[in-house]
Amino acid sequence: MSYQVEFSKRAAKQFKALSLEIQLRLRPKIDDLADEPRPSGVVKLTGKENLYRIRVGDYRVLYQIEDEDLIVLIIKLGHRSDI
Repeated sequence: MSYQVEFSKRAAKQFKALSLEIQLRLRPKIDDLADEPRPSGVVKLTGKENLYRIRVGDYRVLYQIEDEDLIVLIIKLGHRSDI
């Protein structure tokens, strides 16, 4: 049972704006969310239902899990100081 990982328009734009080096570091972690949407180190954000955050170095990826549709929707990503 694998999830489908999708980017919101905003997140896709933020991802493309990052340097290639950072994209190459983030991409495997984002792809891993398809197999395990709640990996170790994940933080569930308070006040929001089904909203989670993972940290990859100095960057954060905010995403929403839709268990009924098997979708992981990347909502926002960027440097820790901005997220």
